[in-house]
Amino acid sequence: MNNVAVILPIYKGDKLDYIILSLNSLLNQSYKQLFIYIGVDGPVSEEVIEYLHKYEHYSNINIFYFSKNRGLASVLNDLFTKAHQDGYEYFARMDADDIAKPDRIKKQMTFLCEHPEIEVVGGSIEEIDEQGYARGKIIVYPDTPEKCRAFFAYRNPHAHPAVLFRWRFFEKSGCLYRAEYRQNQDTMLWFDGLRKDVKMANIPDVILQFRMTNSLFKKRRNGWSFAKKQLNDRLLINKELNYGLGAYLFAYAMFILLISPSWLKKVAYRFCR
Repeated sequence: MNNVAVILPIYKGDKLDYIILSLNSLLNQSYKQLFIYIGVDGPVSEEVIEYLHKYEHYSNINIFYFSKNRGLASVLNDLFTKAHQDGYEYFARMDADDIAKPDRIKKQMTFLCEHPEIEVVGGSIEEIDEQGYARGKIIVYPDTPEKCRAFFAYRNPHAHPAVLFRWRFFEKSGCLYRAEYRQNQDTMLWFDGLRKDVKMANIPDVILQFRMTNSLFKKRRNGWSFAKKQLNDRLLINKELNYGLGAYLFAYAMFILLISPSWLKKVAYRFCR
């Protein structure tokens, strides 16, 4: 079996109860050739530090503490780089409030072994609420490289915490994450990859429980600058990847939605996908 590095960032907004569930879901994977790289992005609570101390002697866990909060992209870049220096060629993403299904890594690695042309594979996700109950929504992403590219005209082709990369993805893209992006770093990563014709895919199986909280809608309410930046990014993506008129109209519709009240975002999201 191939060894897989799982990249797990933690920051002060992550609750200890969620971290415990997330880490346990990785430690209990059916695929056993895993090494977990945890990056603590700036100050976190004492209870989180105390909990992580219990794992510092584990042979399959390496924990890095960063004194300042620099954002997700910077932490991911550091952890991916360190894991690659340690000899890893396969990398799974994970967030500290999500829960991986027990066979997640096994299914994704099986897919990559059977499809050597694919550089990154994701999968379907099931949304859960703050208490861990299913929200009745499963999101299925496009399965082939051609469908992923077409889908990106409107939305991201993967659930970011549910992907598994070959290092070749970053080699072909010519970069890691854009560190200047505090949000939407995954959107720009897919853009950088598709510009260099990386091959993306998703498996139909639900491989991750994705936690949806009210904060996901509220944190962008201050969003005029964020909405404007996302619009500009989308216009660049549409131009560079030669997407048609529909993609431009969708970009402007999303701009209007992003500057709307959070209650309207919730209503709109209910009808998405």
